[in-house]
Amino acid sequence: MMVNETLAQFGDWTYGATVVVYIFAMALALIEQAFGRVRPKRAAARQLATVGGPSITEEPPAQAIGARPKQDRAERFGRMGAALMVLGALLHFSSLVLRGLAVGCVPWGNMYEYMSAVSLVAVVTWLVLMKKFPVRRLSAFVLLPIVILMFLGGTVLYSEAAPLQPALRSYWLIVHVAAAIIASGLFLVPGVASILYLIRNRYDHDQTKFVRLGERLPGADVLDRVAYRTTIIAFPIFTFGVICGGIWAEAAWGRFWGWDPKETVAFVAWVIYAAYLHSRATAGWRGGKAAWINILGFSATVFNLFFVNLVTVGLHSYANG
Repeated sequence: MMVNETLAQFGDWTYGATVVVYIFAMALALIEQAFGRVRPKRAAARQLATVGGPSITEEPPAQAIGARPKQDRAERFGRMGAALMVLGALLHFSSLVLRGLAVGCVPWGNMYEYMSAVSLVAVVTWLVLMKKFPVRRLSAFVLLPIVILMFLGGTVLYSEAAPLQPALRSYWLIVHVAAAIIASGLFLVPGVASILYLIRNRYDHDQTKFVRLGERLPGADVLDRVAYRTTIIAFPIFTFGVICGGIWAEAAWGRFWGWDPKETVAFVAWVIYAAYLHSRATAGWRGGKAAWINILGFSATVFNLFFVNLVTVGLHSYANG
């Protein structure tokens, strides 16, 4: 099949514009994070930890007068950043559609397209979570790994638009790879939430630690719910994708499992996330211990997304021939 070079070029340009928009959204979210209003409860907790400090019920007049306009401006920057994230997601989706139309198939036939699709799922997931939880000011922390993955995908892993390789011409490409994309994109968010949970939890136990960042984070319980609820949605999708991958491998290459790098890391990630959900449901392993397990799963996901895919050029090692 012939490739529509014009649509492919527009898709690449839209991809680049998406990265730029995400960077601006990240900068605006950082402004809100740095200068946004600290909730009264957190301000009171910080004051209680300060011996001889001001009363927890009174705000110093100079701070009250000078800080409020700055905080209001910071929140406006945060709303602007959220709007840019929506714009970026629309551009992002457009870039995938243009690439798909250019090659006449689903736009995840190589690692450039796959990385882009995973990043889009992560952004959409975060936009949904911002509607349900007070986490908008944390957008910069979520966008950072997304921007890094998209930059690496658009440079190191970039591939010209081309027809699908023979090994990928199967309906399992839609089922298996789509499940892997959705699960991987979802897993990026709870990993970041768990890292921030540990920071907030440390601050709650010792308010001399992570003072500037800890007091501006949502409560540890909010971050824990974000991580757990997102993971519990992603895990069954990931499990379905692993099963479909085994069925596809048996149909294409006569083996359900080959222990190549991608399969091995995927299995390790599956075990880690299963352990996280089990530990999260066990009273003795809630909190920090469970968060560390989730961060380990996040590390395995990122490792599989970039490093393993770079080594195997996006395909399973036994499929390269």
